[in-house]
Amino acid sequence: MAGFDDAPKLTDRLFFAIFPDTPAAVRIAQLAQHLRTEHGLKGKPLETGRFHITLHHLGDYAGLRQDIVERAIKAAATVVAAPFEVTLDRTLSFSTRRGNRPFVLRGSDGAVALTAFQRTLGAALDRAGLGGSRTKPQYTPHVTLLYDDALIAERPCDAVAWRVREFVLVHSLLGRTVHLPLARWPLST
Repeated sequence: MAGFDDAPKLTDRLFFAIFPDTPAAVRIAQLAQHLRTEHGLKGKPLETGRFHITLHHLGDYAGLRQDIVERAIKAAATVVAAPFEVTLDRTLSFSTRRGNRPFVLRGSDGAVALTAFQRTLGAALDRAGLGGSRTKPQYTPHVTLLYDDALIAERPCDAVAWRVREFVLVHSLLGRTVHLPLARWPLST
């Protein structure tokens, strides 16, 4: 008789993201270390190259799903958008789970241009039949700084800003903290 142990192990995640440019990523890393000390957090800040804002999560799978990758690439190729500014100036812990909570950097103004771009990409994914992969109707753009058991209330911080010039399809190897870019699309006017 088949049991729960027979379920395939999820090893691969696909998502669209934007990454900060190098100066912004370095600034985020410095801010993460400073806030870790200030709040007495034990979690280790993410590596600078892993800081990103997820646009759309396409799913977790047992193995890389080439069919999803191909549809995602075709959908992304239809997106037309100009570069835009992102400013993040608030920190907080997400309280959606106990322990190992994401401590994040987010924007106080709702990151209007970023949210508009996320919706544009979402519409392209819907047209490609990938809309069901996304589960959260409310989008909260953020960069995860670290994970910690503490629950830190929202508060302002020094702003980190950069100009978004591209978006990326990422293959994440679950549990191994590896993000592999599969494709990139430049934003242009």
